Amino acid sequence: MSGSEDQVRDASLDAEAKPKRRRSARRSKQAAGALAAAEAELTRLRQELEAARAQAAEYLDGWQRTQADFSNYRKRQEAERQQQVQWSNAALIIKILPVLDDLERALQTMPRGLEGLTWLEGILLIKRKLEMVLEVEGVKPIETAGKTFDPLYHEAVTYEETSSYADGQIIAEVQRGYMLGERVIRPALVRVARAANGQ
Repeated sequence: MSGSEDQVRDASLDAEAKPKRRRSARRSKQAAGALAAAEAELTRLRQELEAARAQAAEYLDGWQRTQADFSNYRKRQEAERQQQVQWSNAALIIKILPVLDDLERALQTMPRGLEGLTWLEGILLIKRKLEMVLEVEGVKPIETAGKTFDPLYHEAVTYEETSSYADGQIIAEVQRGYMLGERVIRPALVRVARAANGQ
């Protein structure tokens, strides 16, 4: 083979290779373009996903807050309802307390010779049942023995100068006071000690 044939063959190979190279270059450009478009689409989809996740988190947070608010609302309503029931009973309880007071006074003034009689034991049982009914309803007596006068729970009937008690200490209970839950429905009527002038 001669050199000119080699040149012709090389030229013909070059001529065939040029379109192939162009097609390959075009395919590379198309592939690069497709890859860039795919990456751009992927980036856009990731951004949409992040936005959707953020919105879902916001909705979840709002839903949880709303559910907590509703739960708190229901608890408040139930507490208010129970308080209304309790206070609707308060009017009746306040009317019953003087009956209990009268029963206690009658039993305190009962002559000693009548102790042990069955009808008297029956009256004591009635008194105890009445006290139990009040206790079940949340009524409890206000303690006064050995306590210091507190105007939130006690009402002073008299102030008595004495050296036997500390200033402001309760000397005696004139009428028992009662609380319904944590609220005073009737303050205790008490005699209160006042320090003697000489001391």
